[in-house]
Amino acid sequence: MRPAVGRLAFADFLDRMRRPAYAVTLAGAVGLGYLAVPAVDSHWAIMQLGDYRGLYNSAYTGMATALAGTLWLTFGGFFVARNGVARDEATGVGRQVAATPLPTWRYLASKFLSNTLLLGSMAVVLAGTAVVMQLARGEDRALDPGPLLMPFLVLTLPMVVLTAAAALLFETTPLLRTGVGNAVWFFVWLVLVLGGQREGAPLGGIGVHDVVATMGDDLTRQGVPLSGGDFSLGFTFVEEPLRTFTWGGFTPDGGFLAGRLAVLLLAVPVALLPALWFHRFDPSRSVRAVAAPAAEEAPVTAVVPEPGQAVPGYAGPPRTPVSYGSPFARLFTGELRVLAHGPVWWWAGTALIALAALCVPLEGVTRILLPLAWLWPLLVWSRMGAQRYEHGVAVLLGACPGPVRRTLAEWCAGIAVAAATGLTPLVRLVAAGDGAGAAAWAGGAVFVPSLALALGTLSRTHRTFQAVYLPLWYVTVNGLPLLDFMGAVRENGRPAGPHAAFFCGAALLLLLTALATGATRRRAGMEKGVSR
Repeated sequence: MRPAVGRLAFADFLDRMRRPAYAVTLAGAVGLGYLAVPAVDSHWAIMQLGDYRGLYNSAYTGMATALAGTLWLTFGGFFVARNGVARDEATGVGRQVAATPLPTWRYLASKFLSNTLLLGSMAVVLAGTAVVMQLARGEDRALDPGPLLMPFLVLTLPMVVLTAAAALLFETTPLLRTGVGNAVWFFVWLVLVLGGQREGAPLGGIGVHDVVATMGDDLTRQGVPLSGGDFSLGFTFVEEPLRTFTWGGFTPDGGFLAGRLAVLLLAVPVALLPALWFHRFDPSRSVRAVAAPAAEEAPVTAVVPEPGQAVPGYAGPPRTPVSYGSPFARLFTGELRVLAHGPVWWWAGTALIALAALCVPLEGVTRILLPLAWLWPLLVWSRMGAQRYEHGVAVLLGACPGPVRRTLAEWCAGIAVAAATGLTPLVRLVAAGDGAGAAAWAGGAVFVPSLALALGTLSRTHRTFQAVYLPLWYVTVNGLPLLDFMGAVRENGRPAGPHAAFFCGAALLLLLTALATGATRRRAGMEKGVSR
């Protein structure tokens, strides 16, 4: 008997919403809902039209929150949704699916529906946040459910469904299912949200252009002309608090709704396209040489390998035990070998970046090559704190002595990777007598591994760090000094971002968070074992 697609999807949704990554992304969505409706005297804005914003009535609050949610759920939500198939393979559910007569397209349809439920539930919470924020800001407490919820239906929902389909496509495509696919999606997302705001974007883009047109009409009627370049969607600092105007809301016409419907329909073939090559866990059709990425909190099967034998799906510990030096030195060496274990092309890319940093002018080193050098180890850092959970060895490691020392060794290994990949830029900075630049470099070299370790420990998945670090890196490369953690943005020849001490302090806080989280989980695991 073939199980119904709806039952499969709902069961998968209930299981996945209990994962830490879901809670982290949901918290991010709620936080974004808070930022989308800033205080009336705030110097920050998510959506603005020149020097104006709408009065916080139901129409404007719902629209601002829905558009901000569209930005977040199409990016952060993608990283949460793209693990359903990998979890089935890691937990053995995939082998059971392969033994059933369930067609591949029905399995993919259930995962697509599960992804949609997962991201849609976040959109529902975001809509609830919009209600709370309208009442909290107090400019207009008269709730109007229609204008408040309509943006979530016609703007957020189509993009969420398309993101759910894209997550499934990436997860079932051989190259894109790796960490490379996460980086690819970041740049696809940039094209989607930036190009989707233009007039004439395919299928109406993300639907924002028609909304802005109605806001511009209302401003013009109130005597304030608005040009096309005055609209901004994104986290922006403003010198003075924005002035307000009353916006009557957006009423979509037939053409607009047809474009939104087309986006929804486009998601279906995108989600089912992998049926052409996805093997549905059938070993007779699978020729993969490398195990799939495991899921968070996969069931642990105790495996005791013979000396020199590798455990499938786990990159470490090193096959040849380290038997020299102090215990911490041995741990550090082992953790470094785990992180540094990579293909030849990765090391060739590292060497090429280092060679280029020796040849270009110093301005090019700080502006281009140092950011590139610290983007290159993205997939390496993202394993920190998470791989023990993703590969099912957290329980085994938790039974070993010295957990704090092991965490510190992993942290130091991450710093060593940052130092190795960014060594040539540091040499250029020191040779040029740029002490401030060298200090900024040191702050970044400590901060990035600390961020990776804390996020990996909290969420138990490598995808969280990738989702956070890529936007952080991108805004720095685009010249925004507010979060410049490497000294890439310069003003009068000096780093324009926060002082290196700020990032060192943040790194210490993140390290303490990782240590506290690990200790709490070990204590909970011991208590659970005793109760059994």
